[in-house]
Amino acid sequence: MNIIKKALPIILLLLLAASSASGQSAEEIIQRMEDVMRGESSYAEMTMTIDRPRYTREISMKAWALGEDYSLILITSPARDEGTTYLKRQNEIWNYVPNIDRTIKMPPSMMSQSWMGSDFTNDDLVRESSTLEDYDHSILREETLDDRETWVLELIPKPDAAIVWGKVLIWVDKEHYILLKEENYDQRGQVENTIHFSEITQIGNRVFPTKMLLQPADNPDQKTIMEYQKLEFDIDIDKSFFTQQNMRRVR
Repeated sequence: MNIIKKALPIILLLLLAASSASGQSAEEIIQRMEDVMRGESSYAEMTMTIDRPRYTREISMKAWALGEDYSLILITSPARDEGTTYLKRQNEIWNYVPNIDRTIKMPPSMMSQSWMGSDFTNDDLVRESSTLEDYDHSILREETLDDRETWVLELIPKPDAAIVWGKVLIWVDKEHYILLKEENYDQRGQVENTIHFSEITQIGNRVFPTKMLLQPADNPDQKTIMEYQKLEFDIDIDKSFFTQQNMRRVR
């Protein structure tokens, strides 16, 4: 019994040291990752490839963002979808369909649905949920991924958060605080899909992955790839850009 009593303080100290080995909390790591991956504002030109056993479809787009609360996505091709826009303004999500000249407010029930026939959901593209505010976070372990040292963090949705996942695991690069991998789990603890981030490139004063590949767990023969052709951070843009009126005229 005396041996156990003497050993307990040592064990507790070792556990405490292990939990603070990075010198940062899970929230601090995620905040730095968000700062790198988002920036204060951004403009991007990108192509999404939807790969299926019987066909492959490409969709090109432009996207503007201001912080977490404002984003606008314009579809530039194919011709049948050209001019379609998606707007996020704080907690409201809007979709403009030029073929019928109509703007539709998207209800929360639509956020988990497929975005333009891809493996991404509406929430993936406009990020209605907040990685920092809507989850409880913890550092699970440290791990090498693609020759990079990473933190593996677990995100558990808060009880009142409108999130379909049971939990999310993310791999964050220790050197540049970029997201390298994400696993989304259903309520039963099964992997629903995995997103890999690659083709890491120097963009201005930051390092950034310019390709992401989403792989559904239950459909190994299909995938969706998003690739950036152009990416600019900290652009001159304000809230007045993100309006329903601008959804119709932005090019």
